[in-house]
Amino acid sequence: MEFNLNLTIEELKKRTNKDCLIKRTMLDEKAQEYISLNEGDKEALKHLVRASNYANTIYMKQDNEYNLPFKEFLEKEIKKGNEQAELTKILFDAQLGIIGIDSESNKVILAKNIEEKDGKAFYPSDLSKKEFHSILKKMIKDGETKEVAEILNQRTIVKRKDNKLYAVDYTEEFKIEFNKIADELEEAAKTSTDKDFNEYLLLQAAALREKDEMLDAKADKKWASLQDTVLEFTISREQYADLLTGSVMEDSELKKLLEDNNIIPVSKDSIGIRTGIVNKKGTEDILKIKKYLPIMAENMPYKEKYEQNISKEEDNLQTMVDVDIVSLRGDEGAYRGGITIAQNLPNNDKPSLKIGGGRRNVYHRQIRTSNTPEALERRKKRLNATLNPDLHKYYNPEADHWFTIGHENVHSLGPKSGTEALGKYKNIIEENKADMGAIALLDCLVNNRVYTEEEKNQILVTFAANCFLKAKPELSQAHRVRTVMQAYYFIKEGAICVNKSGIIDVNLDKMIPSAYKMLSEIVNIQLLQNFSEGEKFIKNNFIWTEEINLVSEKLRETDKSLNGVIITPLADLLS
Repeated sequence: MEFNLNLTIEELKKRTNKDCLIKRTMLDEKAQEYISLNEGDKEALKHLVRASNYANTIYMKQDNEYNLPFKEFLEKEIKKGNEQAELTKILFDAQLGIIGIDSESNKVILAKNIEEKDGKAFYPSDLSKKEFHSILKKMIKDGETKEVAEILNQRTIVKRKDNKLYAVDYTEEFKIEFNKIADELEEAAKTSTDKDFNEYLLLQAAALREKDEMLDAKADKKWASLQDTVLEFTISREQYADLLTGSVMEDSELKKLLEDNNIIPVSKDSIGIRTGIVNKKGTEDILKIKKYLPIMAENMPYKEKYEQNISKEEDNLQTMVDVDIVSLRGDEGAYRGGITIAQNLPNNDKPSLKIGGGRRNVYHRQIRTSNTPEALERRKKRLNATLNPDLHKYYNPEADHWFTIGHENVHSLGPKSGTEALGKYKNIIEENKADMGAIALLDCLVNNRVYTEEEKNQILVTFAANCFLKAKPELSQAHRVRTVMQAYYFIKEGAICVNKSGIIDVNLDKMIPSAYKMLSEIVNIQLLQNFSEGEKFIKNNFIWTEEINLVSEKLRETDKSLNGVIITPLADLLS
C-alpha cells in the first residue's frame, strides 16, 4: 500500500530534535534492580517483555486501520534511503500510530488524506455517528438486543454485514497475538519465584485464549490482590480513545431503547502492557496512606447516597506498588503529548469488581523521576516565567507524586456504578473527580500525620503551578480538558490568580475549600447519571480564559518540547 508523507523534512527535523522530542529512558541492563533479581525471575522477565511486545500490534490495529500498512510502507522506504520516511518513522514509533497529538494539542498526521475517527478502528471507518445510532435503533426494534449489547461491549471490534453491524470478541479478533502473549506468560510462570504472581500469569493466559469474561474477572481479581511480588506485569484496558460508543447517550430515542432493554454501553478497551520490577522502598512509602482510605471515604461528599469500593473499616481490597519500568507497550507506551505516570485498575466496568475483586494502583518511577539536566532546566525556566517567586520555595516535584497518590486513590472513592450514562464525558468527569479529591481530602491526611503542613502547601502550590497547559485541548483529551476546567474553577473561586504578566499566585487558604466545592458538584453529576447534566457541567467549566492563555503563551516560550519517546534498553535486549 502506498502513502504520501505529510510532514516536510524541515518539520520532521524540528519535531525529532532533542528539544522537541523528549526521551524517557526506562531500566537498562546495568540497573541494580535488574542485576539483583534471582536468575529465575530474570528468565521470567524475558518472557514477560516478549509478551508485552505484541501489545504494539494490537494497539495499532485498534487505533487506525492504516497503522500497520503505513509502518510497512515506511520500512520499505527507509531501505531505499528515504530520509523523510526515516524521520517520519521516529515520530510514528513515538506516538505509535499514523495520527497522534502533541503537547500543544496539534494533531500530528504523518500521511496525507488520512482522518481520525471517533470510533478509531474499533468500528468501521465509514460509519458515521448518525448511521451508527440509526442501525442500533433498528436492531433493537427488530429484537436483536443481544447483538446490540455485544456491539456496545468494551471488548469487541465492530464490523459491517450488509446493513447491520456485528461484534467480534477480542479473543477472536486478536487471536494470534493473544495466544502468543499467553504462551509467553505460561513460560514466565515456570521460572518466576513468586507463587501468587505465577497463579495470576496462568489465569491471565487462560483469559486470553477463550471468550469468557469470567476468566478475565478471575485474572483481574488475582492481579488486584498482588502486593508483595518481585515482578510487575499488567495488561491494561483503558477507554479514553473510543468516543463513538458513548455517543449513544446523545440520542434520546436510542438512550430510552437501551435503558428499556437493560443495555449498558461501555467504551472500547485499548490494550496496553506494562512490565517492570517492584521497588520495595517506593512501595512502602506509598502504602503509608492505605489505612487512611476509609477516613478519606467518610469525608467524600454525598457519601450516604452511594456505595463505594472502600469500606468504613480498614480496606483490604486496594493494593499499591511502585514499579521500576522495563517496558511500556501498546496503549501504555503511545506517547501522544504525554504519558501515564500511574494507574488505578480495574475500572468500574470490569466484571472482577462484581465478584469481590479489588483495585490496584501502580506507579511508574521512570516516568515521574526524569531529572536529566534538560528536564531540570525546562522546569527552572517554566517556574521563573510563570510562578510568583515567593512561592518557588513550595514547588517540589516530589509533591506532584504525593498528589498523584491521592489522585489514584480517589478513583476508588465515590460512586462505583452508573457513570456510563455520562457518555463521552464520563472519563473527563472521573479524572476531574480524582484530581479534586486529591486536593479536597488533604486535611484528612495532614490531621493523620501523613503529610505536614509544609508538605500540604507544597502539594497545593505544585498542583496550581501544573494546572496550566501550553494550548487549549480538544474534548477528546480527557486528562487535559479536566486540567483547563480546574484552572478556570480555581481562578473563579479566587484560589488561583494570574496577573497581567502571566504570573500565577496561589491563595493557600482557598485551595482546599474550592476543591471540595468542585468535588461535590462532580459527585452530584455522577449520581444524577444524566448526560445533559454532565455536558452542562463540562461546558460551564471548560473555558479558556485570557488569564489561562497568558500562562499558556509563556509556557510555549519557555518549553519547546512537543512530544516524547519511550526508550527501553533492557526490554530491547531481552527481546
